[in-house]
Amino acid sequence: MGPRKLLLSTLVLVTCGAMLIAQAPQAAQSGAVMIGAANAFLATLTPPQKQQATFAFDDAERLNWHFIPRERKGLPLKALEGEALKAAHAMIRSGLSDAGYDQALNVMSLEEVLYLLEGGEREYRRNRRDPNNYYLSVFGTPAGTGSWGWRVEGHHLSLNFTIKDGKVVSSTPEFFGANPGTVNAGPGRMIRVLGTEEDIARQILKLCDAEQSKLAWISKTAPDEVPGPGAAQPVVETAVGLPVSKMSPQQRDLLQQLLEEYLKNLASDMSAERRELINSAGIDNVYFAWWGDADLNQRHHYRVQGPTFVIEYNNTQNEANHVHSMWRNIGGDFAIPVQ
Repeated sequence: MGPRKLLLSTLVLVTCGAMLIAQAPQAAQSGAVMIGAANAFLATLTPPQKQQATFAFDDAERLNWHFIPRERKGLPLKALEGEALKAAHAMIRSGLSDAGYDQALNVMSLEEVLYLLEGGEREYRRNRRDPNNYYLSVFGTPAGTGSWGWRVEGHHLSLNFTIKDGKVVSSTPEFFGANPGTVNAGPGRMIRVLGTEEDIARQILKLCDAEQSKLAWISKTAPDEVPGPGAAQPVVETAVGLPVSKMSPQQRDLLQQLLEEYLKNLASDMSAERRELINSAGIDNVYFAWWGDADLNQRHHYRVQGPTFVIEYNNTQNEANHVHSMWRNIGGDFAIPVQ
């Protein structure tokens, strides 16, 4: 069992620069895989379901992303069964690596934990805390020419893809969250979804000497949320923090590990493209910044920002046991250039 196969509820299991590591041989291009998966999924639906799942490419709903529990458009997994449900999961997998798919399932399965912790009744579960209360939406016509896109979204998960002429041209906004971030069921039974992303970043901070700390540790007070939650385009400020050019070799290695922890969520061709962009822009131009407390289980927030991307990781809610993390494209999400 891989490190991310940590918390799959029974329900989910049944339904379903030179610094960076050299790129592995690429599998099939994700755009082609997505076209096949989307059309296979749509073919399993009844006419009312297909109408619920599909939108015009230029529909405003395509940019209406968020990770909070709210009413959503699209077709929920809980409305599907049999071949339709299998096809829905195949579509979700089309944009992700095995590790990324595990991550998505872990996030979904935490809804079962929240239901139990909050003591909800059956009606409450059906309307709010349900591991299958995640929605698939297709924007435009999946085909090798023209533009289309798709999204899978629900509480603490929003994955958005845009495809043009058969190639994935955007994979952001990408959001994963975890509530609770840590589930402690006793000795040897602690589960921390998104915990590795936190631990590696904390190691970078704790290896800072006095001068590095002045750069990296922006404030002892952490912001309450990631910047621009639900905004169609990323909220990007001038990069602050400790640049890679001023890191020790050990810190540089840790930053590489941290970036890989995020990059490995996507299918290999998309993650390779992100690596290439980071390397082309210069790894020394990537900055690491920290807000809040340095210790585990205390409020904190970090940012990793380069010329082409920004990662935000926030763990401040519920006594620092509630994680929000996202990767956004500084050039513009949804393949829409920032003006």
